[in-house]
Amino acid sequence: MERTRTRLGAAVFLMLILGHLGNALEVPLDLAQPPTITQQSPKDYIIDPRESIVIHCEAKGKPHPSFSWTRNGTHFDIDQDPKVTMRPRSGTLVVDISGEKAETYEGIYQCTARNKHGAAVSNNIVIRQSRSPLWSKERNEPIRVQEGEALVLHCRPPAGLPPPIIFWMDVNFQRLPQSSRVFQALNGDLYFSNVLKEDSRNDYICYARFPHTQTIQQKQPITLLVLNLDAVNETVAALFNETDLFSDGLAEERKPTFLIPSGSSSSKMVLRGQVLELECITEGLPTPEVSWSKLSGEFPDKRTSIVTFQKILRIVNVSDADAGEYRCTAHNRLASVHHTIRVTVKAAPYWLTTPRNLVLAPKEKGQLICRASGTPKPTINWAMNGIPIENSPEDPNRKVEGDTIIFEEVQTGSSAVYQCNASNEYGYLLSNAFVNVLSETPRVLTPANQVYQVIRNNHALLDCSSFGSPIPKITWFKDSQSSTLEGDPYLLHENGTLEIYVAQALNSGKYICVARNTLGIAENHVYLEVKEPTRILKQPKYKVAQRNRNVVFECKVKHDPTLIPIMIWLKDNGELPDDERFLVDSDSLTITDVTENDAGTYTCIMNTTLDHDSASAELTVVEAAPTPATIYEQPDPPTDLELTDMKPRSVQLTWIPGDEHNSPIHKFVIQYTDSLHDHGHWHNLTHVPGSKTTAHLELSPYVHYSFRVLALNAVGLSDPSNPSHMYKTNPAAPDENPSGVKGFGTEHDNLMILWKPMSGLQANGPGLQYKVMWRKKDVDKNWTSVTVANVSKFMVSGTPTFTPYEVKVQAINNNGIGPDPVVVTGHSGEDLPVQAPDNVQVLVLNSTLAEVHWEPVPPKTVRGHLKGYKVYYWRERSLHKHNPHRVEKQLLTFSGNKSHGMLPGLQPYSLYLFNVMVYNGKGEGPASSNLQFETPEGVPGRPSFLRITNSNLNNLTLEWGPPNDLNGHLTGYILKYQQVNNSNELGPMEELALPANKTSITLPNLKYSTRYKFYFNAKTGQGAGPVITEEAVTIMDEVLMYQPSVDEAGGGNTRTQTSPPIAGSPPRHPFHKVHPAAPAFRNVSSSVGENGMLINWEYWGAEKHVYVEYIVKNDNTLGEEEWQKEYVNGSQAYVLKGLKEGLSYRVRMVAKGHDDQAVLHQSEELLVTVPAMPSRQVDIATQGWFIGLMCAIALLILVLLIICFIKRNKGGKYPVKEKEDAHTDPEFQPMKEDDCTFGEYSDTEDHKPLKGSRTPSNGTVHRDSSDDSLVDYGGGDGQFNEDGSFIGQYSGKSSIRETAEGPSPVNTTAMNSFV
Repeated sequence: MERTRTRLGAAVFLMLILGHLGNALEVPLDLAQPPTITQQSPKDYIIDPRESIVIHCEAKGKPHPSFSWTRNGTHFDIDQDPKVTMRPRSGTLVVDISGEKAETYEGIYQCTARNKHGAAVSNNIVIRQSRSPLWSKERNEPIRVQEGEALVLHCRPPAGLPPPIIFWMDVNFQRLPQSSRVFQALNGDLYFSNVLKEDSRNDYICYARFPHTQTIQQKQPITLLVLNLDAVNETVAALFNETDLFSDGLAEERKPTFLIPSGSSSSKMVLRGQVLELECITEGLPTPEVSWSKLSGEFPDKRTSIVTFQKILRIVNVSDADAGEYRCTAHNRLASVHHTIRVTVKAAPYWLTTPRNLVLAPKEKGQLICRASGTPKPTINWAMNGIPIENSPEDPNRKVEGDTIIFEEVQTGSSAVYQCNASNEYGYLLSNAFVNVLSETPRVLTPANQVYQVIRNNHALLDCSSFGSPIPKITWFKDSQSSTLEGDPYLLHENGTLEIYVAQALNSGKYICVARNTLGIAENHVYLEVKEPTRILKQPKYKVAQRNRNVVFECKVKHDPTLIPIMIWLKDNGELPDDERFLVDSDSLTITDVTENDAGTYTCIMNTTLDHDSASAELTVVEAAPTPATIYEQPDPPTDLELTDMKPRSVQLTWIPGDEHNSPIHKFVIQYTDSLHDHGHWHNLTHVPGSKTTAHLELSPYVHYSFRVLALNAVGLSDPSNPSHMYKTNPAAPDENPSGVKGFGTEHDNLMILWKPMSGLQANGPGLQYKVMWRKKDVDKNWTSVTVANVSKFMVSGTPTFTPYEVKVQAINNNGIGPDPVVVTGHSGEDLPVQAPDNVQVLVLNSTLAEVHWEPVPPKTVRGHLKGYKVYYWRERSLHKHNPHRVEKQLLTFSGNKSHGMLPGLQPYSLYLFNVMVYNGKGEGPASSNLQFETPEGVPGRPSFLRITNSNLNNLTLEWGPPNDLNGHLTGYILKYQQVNNSNELGPMEELALPANKTSITLPNLKYSTRYKFYFNAKTGQGAGPVITEEAVTIMDEVLMYQPSVDEAGGGNTRTQTSPPIAGSPPRHPFHKVHPAAPAFRNVSSSVGENGMLINWEYWGAEKHVYVEYIVKNDNTLGEEEWQKEYVNGSQAYVLKGLKEGLSYRVRMVAKGHDDQAVLHQSEELLVTVPAMPSRQVDIATQGWFIGLMCAIALLILVLLIICFIKRNKGGKYPVKEKEDAHTDPEFQPMKEDDCTFGEYSDTEDHKPLKGSRTPSNGTVHRDSSDDSLVDYGGGDGQFNEDGSFIGQYSGKSSIRETAEGPSPVNTTAMNSFV
């Protein structure tokens, strides 16, 4: 069984962090800025002559830039060439080369994007046309060569752009076989180290594929004839009187010889970053073998490959380290030869430091750095707005020093775009970087209230992208804490991103990002949710199943309850077979009737949106009985444990393995018990592979050992073996000293030394003691010591306050002393600080936030570990004179390296007092003098109450109280209201502005018996405060009052004032239903009508589920749940039908909640009696509608008979008629032709709509789309030949059908193309 678990892995995290930290400075597009090139075509742009040329140039800026082009260094007037257009709000050129030669537009293009703040330029874009020329005509004579000789078949393809790809094939387009003897060189030629007789053929064809145009050109076939030596001897014998020129028929063997490159040495130059290909082609007999080596080092492992049967050495992404001497060695059984290739690496320019955009505030300074490297070293040239900087206007605040431009005290209006060009003989680099001079308050660009989710124990990144000029400083706060988030576990990146290395549940919450510069402050809130990881608690297990049996794999998972899990099962890393035998449940997979094909590895994967967990198990399928299935069990325990080679600190243990039970043993686990110190407790000592039956055990002194062995296979652990004989080791001096040594004070005049006591196993012998030593650090040279036993601490008294000491503890027993102990530094006890912070100041940032500054106290006055600083602050009073005096002290703590802190959550428009003090581990020092500050006004609190009084037919009076928290001077109130009712919609909003001295208002001209919802809040000069709401209904006798639905309103004794009426028309729009607090059903009544019992009522409730319920009076057989009910929501009357005459019914109105279960409102019961009615018999034969129907049917039958008679007397049949009969519309066959009787007609089958279609709402049933008549699909004229063949498109019948039935669903275009 295998198991894997994936979280936010390192690769994902690396991409996230690079995305967070690697972004260049982005200026919001609503701010003035010079142009920036955002897209451009590549420097070397090869075009397809069959398509239009598109040269890209896109840029952004404020204002949006304009674009211009140069071609071959001169201005390119686009308006003068009708073939060239520029896309709107873009610099991209589109050249229509239809009817033109593409060569006309070859050249070097450069784009310039310009606005009033500067100009940015693109690279030089070289436009060249792709070329795939034809092979020159040639006639290839057959090539005759003696067997064993070397041979080269030349390809020599035509020069194309880009160069073609070469390959050799035969006349059947099959690639020619290649080997170490026959192979293709880099130039495309086919080399033979030695030819054989089977190389003879007449179809050696070289093909050249031009990738840009996807065309393939073919060379004329080459014929090769290989002559063996027997044939040569026969020819010579005929010419030279039976004399053999060669003694036998075997070719003569030859030493290896280099064909490419020639000689013993050569050289090659390659550019950095490109591919180095070294070729070594040899000839000889037997075929030489080729090998490669580097004389000046090793090959780079991951970038080196040797291809083409060892003939070509390839190194990708060449670096400077790849320069040096490479040796190619060719050898056969006759000799070995070498060729040395000296490789030099040059480099086109490449960036070391790319110039980056600068945003500077007036009077700020900065610099643009442009550093590049290359071989030879590149030359750096600067330009401003596309003009060489030496020709640009002088700027006393700008200084150019080689690869750097330095700006001092920049001025408004000096924004520009600077170009850096780094070039050498192998290429160039061009980069644009602007200097934008502006003043801008901070703004946070990260969306507000963004929620980040992360799995526990993973990295979390909280973004705070900001902009401002000067560049804002970013600080982070969590929840209501006032101290900034710095240090473990937080890391603040340069771009403002807050990183949490290992996120835990306690890290969840709200985080506040504050961006601040000299012009202002901005903040943003984000939220972090740390989720629990997904875990598979019960994994699927290995299964062995007989064929035709069932198998169940279990997979029980635990996951974060807020994440949605998805369970997926795989078989052999693929989808499960589409077979109903595979049943997937929420936590299991069941396979019924197992077959041999079901064997494999099954994996359950639990996915959530943030992580996943998986586990696998294997299924083995075996034959069913009578062959018994293999049983897999845990192994039997090992036996016959024996101790040998016994030494003071080691022993060898051997054993005999138990039965494996069809599952091989993976390993043996050796355990021990110490009967001297820890009798009866077994501990793991070591383990060995399952193939071994002996183990060498390292032992400790002064231990009484007993050993046992357990075996482990795929099923599990065996039972333990019987213990071995006891082996006692001799005592010795300690090998180690106590751990966890600490030194600290509990009082101002002592030093406590603590350590972790050693176990009996660590003591190595009897008589364990501890030698405790201490001395003043950097003062005393000699150690003071004391020896103690059976303790783990020692107190040193009479020490000076908070003085550093060096302490150490050494172990001693009856056999000697332990090694030299480690020295630990500690401090004696602390005392309270003696000095308060000086120079305490406060800076009020806004109505709820202030910043406190102080000078750190001298370290000597702390007299202990500096824990930090405490700021006590309290609200003395409101700045309103009538507000009471209140003192509620609040405390904020700051780390010791801080000299300032933020006071959040202040009350606006208030007077505050505060002081600052330092504290250490002992306690607080003296406080600084109390200072005071005032907070400016903010938005007011919620009005203290809102009441509706004096309700009349069409008006309401509202009364309110001012907010308890004024937070400044009230400037007025805002009243909004709208109609609501049980239609679950809201009417339009009306809004009134009221003066601050008003406490009531009467709203006239409201709609009678209508519910209104009111929204009311106060405002100051800083804005409007939170809203309080009320609802009321305008009725004749009473007002239905409701409690606030959103916020709580405080009550108070407020004097009611009468305000002049405010005219306004009541809203008359859809309403929103609300919950009433008064009786809901009124005026329930009944009356008897012809169709049933009419029930009338009035309903004032908010629930939508309203019913009329009724039951027969005195029906004791029916329970309460047997009441009959009718759904009547949205009406005020309903007719109960089907009531039995002469019976009495109990009737009531009921309103239920959204669950349709709980009864929320119920009217009083109404008793109604249905009177007995005399029945009336109607003679249908006397009804006018029946007489008319019979006449119509008789007339229709007469017309059909006339039509049948005419058709019978019309004449003989003709081919068209026969074909029409063969294609009769299957949906409508009105009568048979033979006897004029009506044909069969299926109302149930012919009018069924197609599967998935819908019947039109007007009740018209369209004809089925399977009709055979082409007339139904035609759109033009249609007619037949005399033989009935179709010669045109139909129109007449189609137009009639489309008028009557709507357009046909058949695709007419497809039908016309078929015809």
